[in-house]
Amino acid sequence: MNTAHYSHLAELLDFPGPEFAARGRALSGLLRESHPDAALEVEHFLDAIPRRTLDLQELHTRTFDVQSLTTLDIGYVLFGDDYKRGALLSNLSREHAQADNDCGGELADHLPNVLRLIPKLKDRNLLEELVRELLVPALMLMIREFDPERIGKKNASYEKHYKTLIDAARCDDSTVYRRALKAVLDVVARDFQVTEMMAKLSDWGGRPQAADFLGLVQKEMDIERHANPVNSGCDA
Repeated sequence: MNTAHYSHLAELLDFPGPEFAARGRALSGLLRESHPDAALEVEHFLDAIPRRTLDLQELHTRTFDVQSLTTLDIGYVLFGDDYKRGALLSNLSREHAQADNDCGGELADHLPNVLRLIPKLKDRNLLEELVRELLVPALMLMIREFDPERIGKKNASYEKHYKTLIDAARCDDSTVYRRALKAVLDVVARDFQVTEMMAKLSDWGGRPQAADFLGLVQKEMDIERHANPVNSGCDA
């Protein structure tokens, strides 16, 4: 199976630069014949994002970082701060190093880094395990966080804690990165034949080990609210 396109998929979720749209169009063309559903998602995504690079960067930050809708760190999505994430980071770091896959300034479980690792993995069994046990459920959970009800609850928590919400990025659809994640999931589903498994995973109660991002957000804000200001680095 040719997996070279995963490196290009990773660029769809990287922090965007001036060449972002051009690379996205190239990706859409690359996928159009072999992954038509994913190509269509990419095209809709590109049509909806802001034209100015600065506005697009703000959208990326608002989606995945500051008062975020979700995170791109798959270990955190799946396990939160549980020890399992630490084990995952250790194992992934080893695989990145062995494959000479540069993670830049991000952690080993950052989604673009994991996508770039896929074409470099020689062990087919390890690749299948990575996709089925980690990548697919993480992508499904990330996409779920874009449901309007869950966004409303997160925004309510952010507003309660920070007393204000960051203005939405200049974009008609502030949830448009859902399409980028959906494109990645569509490619993975076709390449690794995991559609049946995805149907089973859609019963979220069947994965008790999966972390709940909304719950993690609320927990972290509770910890920050009750932190000792001397230990937390805040002014007393």
